[in-house]
Amino acid sequence: MIDQTALWIVIGGLAVGSFLLRYAFIGFVGNRPMPPWLLRHLRYTAVAILPALVTPQVLWPAATGGSFDVPRMAAAIATVALGYTTKNVLISIFGGAATLYGLLWLAG
Repeated sequence: MIDQTALWIVIGGLAVGSFLLRYAFIGFVGNRPMPPWLLRHLRYTAVAILPALVTPQVLWPAATGGSFDVPRMAAAIATVALGYTTKNVLISIFGGAATLYGLLWLAG
């Protein structure tokens, strides 16, 4: 069990750090134009977050104790293929989910 004081120090530190990271862009740079190279890189931030969150769950899924799982890999491949061919986020997400749950249902 973690000490209550240590917990609140960590929460406070994370809150201050999160505020400072956001303020760096909003407070210091908010009223000035950003260089084109920075705007180009910031455009890809949202696209990089979802794969970074999903990849560990595909390669080392907690549901299987960290071992490789064919339905999850097939769902990831189907999601990427649908996203690439249709350029539609919702179709890729729902297609990947249907693939995952369909293969889990067939296996179970």
